[in-house]
Order: sequence, then C-alpha cells, then structure tokens
Amino acid sequence: MRKSSYLCNARKAYYQSYQQLYMRKLLVSLLLAFVIPAASQDENNGLYTLKSGNVTMIIDAAKGGKILSFKYGDQEVISQLKWPESFGSTFWTSPQKEWYWPPVPEYDKKPYAVEEKDGVLMMTSEVNDKLKYRIRKAFAVDEQNQAIAITYSIINESDETRQVAPWEITRVQNEGGLIFFEAPVDSIWPAGLMNFKDANGIACYEPDEANDNLKVNADGKGWLAYLNKEKGLLLVKQFEDLAKGQPAPDEAEIQVYVNRGKTYIELESQGAYTTLKPKEQVCWTVRWNLLPCEGTPTLSDALLQKIRNLKSSN
Repeated sequence: MRKSSYLCNARKAYYQSYQQLYMRKLLVSLLLAFVIPAASQDENNGLYTLKSGNVTMIIDAAKGGKILSFKYGDQEVISQLKWPESFGSTFWTSPQKEWYWPPVPEYDKKPYAVEEKDGVLMMTSEVNDKLKYRIRKAFAVDEQNQAIAITYSIINESDETRQVAPWEITRVQNEGGLIFFEAPVDSIWPAGLMNFKDANGIACYEPDEANDNLKVNADGKGWLAYLNKEKGLLLVKQFEDLAKGQPAPDEAEIQVYVNRGKTYIELESQGAYTTLKPKEQVCWTVRWNLLPCEGTPTLSDALLQKIRNLKSSN
C-alpha cells in the first residue's frame, strides 16, 4: 500500500527551499510592475486561449504546457496560487517512484513546441534524459457540448521496452468545495485518512483546513467532479474507466491530494499502465466540462443527472 507521507514529506522540504527565493522574486516583481506594463495574454508569450461557448481555457506552452486557467464566463475554477506546484493543471508519468520529486522539468516546466493542425492545438515536450519519454498534449474544442478534450500521449524515445501510465493533476483552490466520484467509500485507501461520506454509491469529500498533507486513492468509474459552492461551478473530468490491475503499481485511477492549510487540492486521474516498445506511444483522453450551478448547489439527484447527461453525450 502506498504511503502518502512519502510524497508529502518531499513536498514540504521542496516548498521550504523555495519560500525564501520566492519572496525575493515577488518583491522585485512588485517594484517592476510600476514601470513595466503588463504583457498581453497572447501567443507571443506562450499563452494560448481556447473557447467553447461560455468556457475558456488558457494554456502556457512556454512553461510546461500547463493549463493556467479554466473559466465559465469570468468565474475561475483552477488554483491561481503562486507557490511552486500549487497552481494550474499539469501532466506527469506514472508510477511516481520512477522519478520521486520534484516533477520532471521537461514535462512540467520547460517549453513545449506548438503546432496547430485541423482545429487541434498540439504541444510537444522535450525528452527527459532519465525517463526517455516525450509528452504530447492535443487540445480539441467540442462546441456542441461546451467541452475541451485533452489527449495526452507518452512516446517511448528509448531503445528499450518500457512500462508507463498517464497522469493528469489539476489543482483547485480549497474554497467551499465538494469532491465526488463513483466508488465505495470503504474501498478508498489509505482507509480513514479523509472523511469521505457515501451518497448512494457516490464517494463525497468536503475538504477544510488540514494540518498535514493528505492523499488517497480510489478505483472510480471514469469520472471525477469538483463542485465549487461559492462560485456555483461544477467541474467534471471524464476519462477511461480502468479495470482492476490496470493502474500502475501502487497507483490508482483516481487520487485526491489536499495540501496542508486551506490552500489547494489536486484532482488526479490516471490511465492504464501500458507496455511500450521503442517509438511506441500510449494515448489517453480527458474531457473537461465546466457548468454553472444556480442557487446553493449540493450533491443532489439533479446534479448527478447533469453528469450522466455529459457522459451520454460524449
């Protein structure tokens, strides 16, 4: 069984090492802001914007192909914190024990090459010297369903047969939210680490301020949702439903990480652990939907029906 403290302790040390440097950079940025006008958000500085109806996504090709923003109208659902590894949505390879921490720079922070073809925005990473994988992200807009589909590819650029799984990590702020997915509560591990409750087969967790970093794993049913109650937004991510034995060793189809304090949460999903011969690739698609929820939203039959409708239309 995976020990959540393995990653949490590494993250704690990593954040502490960056804190002093970050404060110096922040002071310089504040001083420069008075004499240098803010750069516009366009392709000249690596930012690309996709729109589908009322939904807008911004991706930073210059910094890891990271999704920086996902909005419905002017309402943001993605974490906008500035500490390292606390904002945006990124992509890693699994299992994590092959690279430990911090994230692999070629996949998480370094520039991605960009190509637009047949209405698809494609971003491709460099190859990491140790892992020998190249990452490709293909973003496609679904106007009919006001969704954005992201197809991640892991390409084996080594001369050896390798095994790997795709892994998407989306960070949202811990602000009056509800995380839920379809799974028995007693199957979530490590058991009792987070206070998940059962709602007719739906595992629900309402995070609050945490004293420690927490992470759990679950075998879901191909979707993961986050309800931001304060903003009345429902984020739904859909992906392949994995069978038992398909995730990478010590990993899971669905993972939830809560950072200590009331800061941010990671909504994580993984694809199947796949054997790749040299130059072969594995492709895995995640569909993102962002919907408004009127009034004071709760996990109701109507809300679950919205998710079922999304699944039937995709």
